[in-house]
Amino acid sequence: MKTWLVLCLVMNALFAGSARADVSAAIEKVKPSVVIVGTFKPTNSPRFALRGTGFVVGQDWEEAGNLVITNAHVLEQPAQLDQDAALVVQIRVSQGEWQMRLATVLAVDKAHDLALLRFEGPTVPALKMGDSDRVREGQSIAFMGFPIGGVLGFSPVTHRGMVSSITVAALPAPTAGQLNDKTIRKLRSGGNFQVFQLDGTAYPGNSGGPLFDPDTGQVLGVVNMVFIKGTRESALTNPSGITYAIPSGFVQRLLESSRVQ
Repeated sequence: MKTWLVLCLVMNALFAGSARADVSAAIEKVKPSVVIVGTFKPTNSPRFALRGTGFVVGQDWEEAGNLVITNAHVLEQPAQLDQDAALVVQIRVSQGEWQMRLATVLAVDKAHDLALLRFEGPTVPALKMGDSDRVREGQSIAFMGFPIGGVLGFSPVTHRGMVSSITVAALPAPTAGQLNDKTIRKLRSGGNFQVFQLDGTAYPGNSGGPLFDPDTGQVLGVVNMVFIKGTRESALTNPSGITYAIPSGFVQRLLESSRVQ
């Protein structure tokens, strides 16, 4: 009996150690491909404004690329910001060192809140797309980005969680009065699509970051919104713990429809 108990404890310890090793390896694989998306203008103060997160992808399973996936809403600047500021991405070239690259928009899929960018200069290691159709509720996931708009510094932060639900991309409204005509028409037309609801906590700034398999590092989705209770500022002090992500299948479709020669 004692021998069996010791064997179980050893096996559990080995399994836990292996799981940690897999996550560490996945983070090491993903981190070089995660970029900061923002705007830059020399006369602005600050000159650089962080808008969200993005990640580098390749075409046809390329090992490196100059294409970036982010959210469409990351590109939409508030009216008070300088509309003439240049779109840029910042790429991590070493520990704590970032390199700014000019970027252009190649395609936008507003229906699925996705955007495809191309940046100037040398290519960067690209992430591989996983099969989001095989994702199941209860599956472990991880996501990486720049929470709270870089308040924690320009260092990619990783959160873990699981897929708590696979649901349609329509958040329930607290009151019936918040269901406007446009929303009702969309629900009736079946124009919604399935997204991943996560039990991990993301924050403003995580938008556009990769949702990935913690074992392989393959991308399963794109973080696109956080359910906030109350005001945007309350996301820091009273996070809901509910995050949504767009399945990677829509990223693959965007890449295929916008194939760069």
